[in-house]
Amino acid sequence: MTTVLLHLLNLNVHFHPRLHLLPLLYQNFKTKSGCFRNQRLAKAHTVIQTFKSKILVDENSKKFTKTWRGTEVCNYKGFTCDIRPDVNETAVASVDFNGAKFAGPNGYLPLDGFIDKLDDLAIFHANSNNFTGTIPYEVSKIKYLYELDLSNNQLSGDFPMNVLKATNLTFLDLRFNSIKGLVPQQVFNLDLDVLFINNNNFEQRLPENLGDTPVLYLTFANNKFTGPIPTSIGKAPNLLEVLFLNNKLTGCLPYEIGNLSQATVFDVGSNKLTGPIPYSFGCLKKIELLNLAGNEFYGEVPETVCQLKNLQNLSLSYNYFTQVGPTCRDLIMKKKLDVKNNCILDLPFQRSEAECTAFFSRKLYCDRKDSFKWVPCMKGGYNKYKYSSPESTTSSSSPSVRTYSTLIPHRTKTKQR
Repeated sequence: MTTVLLHLLNLNVHFHPRLHLLPLLYQNFKTKSGCFRNQRLAKAHTVIQTFKSKILVDENSKKFTKTWRGTEVCNYKGFTCDIRPDVNETAVASVDFNGAKFAGPNGYLPLDGFIDKLDDLAIFHANSNNFTGTIPYEVSKIKYLYELDLSNNQLSGDFPMNVLKATNLTFLDLRFNSIKGLVPQQVFNLDLDVLFINNNNFEQRLPENLGDTPVLYLTFANNKFTGPIPTSIGKAPNLLEVLFLNNKLTGCLPYEIGNLSQATVFDVGSNKLTGPIPYSFGCLKKIELLNLAGNEFYGEVPETVCQLKNLQNLSLSYNYFTQVGPTCRDLIMKKKLDVKNNCILDLPFQRSEAECTAFFSRKLYCDRKDSFKWVPCMKGGYNKYKYSSPESTTSSSSPSVRTYSTLIPHRTKTKQR
């Protein structure tokens, strides 16, 4: 089963696995607001109270803000403290406002003056609120920040370039906002495990250096990305799940996708891609879900793809495929393969003959045509096409896919460590 690393979604995170066991310091820093354990907590108190004054709506049943009283900042709902390792002092290390639905004047809240002033943060999760504007520049200076989730807010403007300077960042979730323009190439050089930017207004060709990314989970779905999938994608062997669905991608699939030996999910549904399925897809030994539906793919469906032992869902509907072999037909019977609305004449629910004839009367072209039969995981390199019996497939339960939960605004619940 494929799952996003649960520790990335777990909010009970510490700077260091042992330091949180150290006793908290006694109150020893006095301000006009009271007595605090140290100056860091005194500063955090000021920042939080200023932020609280801007919140006009706290609809969530948890009623966060009613707990933000007194000097015990570490007991405030939504905040977690830990020992900052470089100074050995208690500090506000984590913010969890997921689903709080905070709102300020006119329903919106700026991030400025809050996240950028909490410079001891390691985690900031604020899914499903009403934060507006852009991410403050000072976020790039937060030394220990490694998880940033601002999904399902009202952020706008261009991609926040300042995030690129947060060098310890491993988790970046900006989905369901109104961020537009270009995704900078530098984002693929960050040492990220998770990059979720689906459901925004990005409009560009996919960057050529996409394959430089070390990410495990990548969602670019529901934007306006154009052009072909870069061949460099084959250099990203860490990819487990990748969602490109519902964009405006064109061109043919590069055989290099077959190099994604760890991938369990690959989804390019609802684009404008064309060409045959590269035989290299038979090298996707761990693939569970493969969605190519809603494009203009054509030709035969390689038996080597249907023979993939972990495959549970293969969606090829609404294309122009013309041939499926016995293993693929067995998957159709098992409801693991959907080929409706193609040009496979002896199967039901296909396109009309006139529609298929019109499509194949067009000039169909792919660069590197010889590469479509190249199979990088096969000795000799080129596929020697052979049908095998349906018994070569195995049956197992349906895959549990985590990245698809990013296609709805709220975050799904996960088990705690």
